Amino acid sequence: MVDGNITKDAMYDAVAPDDFVSMLELDRYSNRSSAFDRIISATHDHFWDPLDTRYIDFSEPFDMENQALMPEEMFPALKTDYVQSALSDPKDRIRFINESTRWSLSSILHGEQGALNLSASLCHVLKDQGAQEYAANQAREEARHVTAFAKYIKARWGTPMACGPVLQNLLVEIIGAPEVYKKIVGMQMLVEGLAMGAFATFFTKTNDPLMKKLMQLVMTDEAFHHKFGKIWADRTVPKLTTEEHAIVEDWAAHCFQTLLFNLVAPHQQKPMYESFGMDVDKVMEELQLIATDDFRREEMKESANIFRVLIKTLLNAGIITDRTRGFYGVYVDMEELKAEGDVMVGDAIAEEGIKYLQAINFKQQTHPRLVAAE
Repeated sequence: MVDGNITKDAMYDAVAPDDFVSMLELDRYSNRSSAFDRIISATHDHFWDPLDTRYIDFSEPFDMENQALMPEEMFPALKTDYVQSALSDPKDRIRFINESTRWSLSSILHGEQGALNLSASLCHVLKDQGAQEYAANQAREEARHVTAFAKYIKARWGTPMACGPVLQNLLVEIIGAPEVYKKIVGMQMLVEGLAMGAFATFFTKTNDPLMKKLMQLVMTDEAFHHKFGKIWADRTVPKLTTEEHAIVEDWAAHCFQTLLFNLVAPHQQKPMYESFGMDVDKVMEELQLIATDDFRREEMKESANIFRVLIKTLLNAGIITDRTRGFYGVYVDMEELKAEGDVMVGDAIAEEGIKYLQAINFKQQTHPRLVAAE
């Protein structure tokens, strides 16, 4: 009989969300894992406040009418004859790029809200004090990400776009899952891995200095969130039975496939295309001629490609076996990926961001601290 949570280490033991009585067990207070202590302590090194202009100033201007936030090659739809003919005016192309970016950043905002809710839900079920404290820390950090992305979107567009149906359904599925392994693999490894790839891409390619700064600040947190999932994999995957490993592997493949084939599909962005007077079915029809497996494989040669990052995350975690290796191997060279080791895209960017934050935070320590009114 497979344990629904599939936990192999006491620090990931979980109870039902409404079982608060178990949190009052006396033995629990004397059994605290130290596995997360370094991540928890490092919180001080990468602290930042989206409401404090010493860290980031959302009033920084950008000419949205005449300058594209991202380079044109980032948007495959612009390569189709149908979209090209609909956007013959250069300013319309800029507006299309910026609206597409708005949609992507809105998706990230919704994903951050999902990560916040998931972290909070882990606080309710993780029995180990160290794991619970880490989850509470992450919830705090995800909350500032929600604030930061909401402020950036407000500064550039006013309001975010609605969450795409596929992403919304997947977030609801992950957050609502009673099984701990689904939460950790789905959010801490896959969605967080996808986020690191997306943030690295935006950081590297954006024309907006404010967006670049925002991405780096968020990455200083996300690099640690990703490590929580890695600790779970290191402590759990080698101890899985064949049956349990297949369950975890199939769940990961389900999440990956859902994201790969639907995340950036035109039908997920239907209102945006319609705002430009385009028929989303025609866009999809022409885009499918471009977005072949060969096209995806070429795209995934880029180290920051979000789906390449996802595959590498699963491979390094030992979740991919011969059962599913062929599925992922259609898009990436698995041996090449394995040879790259554990270094993840965005790690260097995050490290530079942490140095920037340490300089600010260390300087602040020389000034009197503000004390909240009682």
